[in-house]
Amino acid sequence: MSKELEKKEKELEKSLARQIELFKAESEDWIKIGGVVLVGGLITFVLINRRSKRKNKKTQEALYVLEREGLLTKELEKKLMDSSNSGFWPSMGQRLLVLGLAFAKEKFLPNLFATHTDDTKVEQESR
Repeated sequence: MSKELEKKEKELEKSLARQIELFKAESEDWIKIGGVVLVGGLITFVLINRRSKRKNKKTQEALYVLEREGLLTKELEKKLMDSSNSGFWPSMGQRLLVLGLAFAKEKFLPNLFATHTDDTKVEQESR
């Protein structure tokens, strides 16, 4: 009885060791993917910040020139200072909507005008 228990114990230890090795191998892939995503996000963040700083600098220079010339009004300053960025998500939503409409058109439109639908086939078989 104890030999059987020892044998089962060894088998369980081996299977546990295999599971741990498999987990380590899979987690390495996930860590690599996560690292790539993280680096990509950081690069994007830095590029967006630099672009916005450059834009703000040009806006400040334009305000300075307009103020020096005496053409700056509160309304014009407000228009120049307000950000009018559309952002990433609205454009992504529009793209997904167009993609969904194209998929629906391809999937359902041919069946819409088909003369033999499932209902007509059932009716013909019942006759």
